[in-house]
Amino acid sequence: MSGKFKIIIKYIALLLILSSASLNAQLLQDTTALTLVKKDIDYIYNLKFNNAREVYTRISQLYPAHPIVFLLRGIIIYWENYPMTSASPAVVSFEDDMNQSIRLSEKNDNPDYDAEYLLADLCARGMLLSFYADNNLTMKVIPLTTGTYKYLKHAMNLTSPISDLYYFTGLYKYYREAYPEIHPIYKSLAFMLMHGDTKTGLKELQIASEKSVLLRADSYLTLTGIYSGFENKYSEALYYSKSLYELYPDNVLYLATYIKNLLLMKQYDEAEYLITASSEEAGNNFSRAQLIILKGIIQEKKYRDNNLAMQYYNNGILNISNFGRYGNEYAAYAYFGLSRINKTTGDKQASMKYWKIAMKLASFKMINFDN
Repeated sequence: MSGKFKIIIKYIALLLILSSASLNAQLLQDTTALTLVKKDIDYIYNLKFNNAREVYTRISQLYPAHPIVFLLRGIIIYWENYPMTSASPAVVSFEDDMNQSIRLSEKNDNPDYDAEYLLADLCARGMLLSFYADNNLTMKVIPLTTGTYKYLKHAMNLTSPISDLYYFTGLYKYYREAYPEIHPIYKSLAFMLMHGDTKTGLKELQIASEKSVLLRADSYLTLTGIYSGFENKYSEALYYSKSLYELYPDNVLYLATYIKNLLLMKQYDEAEYLITASSEEAGNNFSRAQLIILKGIIQEKKYRDNNLAMQYYNNGILNISNFGRYGNEYAAYAYFGLSRINKTTGDKQASMKYWKIAMKLASFKMINFDN
């Protein structure tokens, strides 16, 4: 599977994963249960897994056989083990929960619950698609993608003026049009899909970021990626990444995203302060590797200390390489840095070698910190 194909699959997967909305149906119409679901999601994104499991237990006691219950447990497993590789012992439980959520969703025969069960179905399918794509499990991605599209089309027909749903519709509309423009090879694939509109997609994502209940964080993260990667508007990306960090300050992955955008805006002092203020024990080895690479950018760009920057870059690459494709983006930043440093020392051969590696790994070639 090519890297570019995995990117589009992952974005489609993200669209499916996070389309949770306050639809008129069983569990999500229950005020008590809905409040608990919101609390559980907040705990998960803030990486407070003990709290998340406690709330999950209360939800499962209220609705023991509901597909959203299995979905929530699978999401806890996914984030608690993120980045989850195919070799992780947690994979079996994760896949079991997602597949059970899908099975229960598709057994629904009550039209009143159609929207809610469709929601659970798409979310579970999206989680699996994201995991399979990240781990290059092509033989699992293709059939699941094919079977999911009809449910996506059905969900588009259920769109209503609920703020959370603007995330769902906005993400599809934007990427349906924007991605093939950057990667023309996918235009033939896009031709077979429902049309979108980038301006409308952005507008709906922005509404979701301001007004949605369950998908506010996901809207911020998506808009951060769009404005930095597709639109090349770093100031807008900084706004959304800062909002995301402030919403979930204990999520070190979101902290790294915010710091990255500060560095793109050359706000080195604030970026350095946040890295220094963050606990060395925070997060896991993956997020710490991200921060190491960001430290290298600060040393190179702010202090012009190329020797220390190289130490950080090489250390970061060594650590983040343990996580396979999950680490490609940040590894690319480090290789771009090594390329720049070797160019300044006159080692053109090494500079070109590192640049080629970076270009192979980078999803967005313009995000390289060269300027």
